[in-house]
Amino acid sequence: MKQLGNLAIVCATKKDVLLQIHNGVVSVHYGAGPTRETATAKWDDDVAIRKIVKELNFGKETEHRKESEAA
Repeated sequence: MKQLGNLAIVCATKKDVLLQIHNGVVSVHYGAGPTRETATAKWDDDVAIRKIVKELNFGKETEHRKESEAA
């Protein structure tokens, strides 16, 4: 099962996240302002997409969200 669907669901539930798919490349832009980050992977690279999902759920993006909610 391809992980692209899981990534789309995760992105849809997050604020300040943009998911783009163009020419077979997935790009996820998350965060805001100078701390905005981008993660990319080929559309069928399940390992890389799983890493992006993990980052969105448990990584720096979680810290970005906590900081913006506190402000």
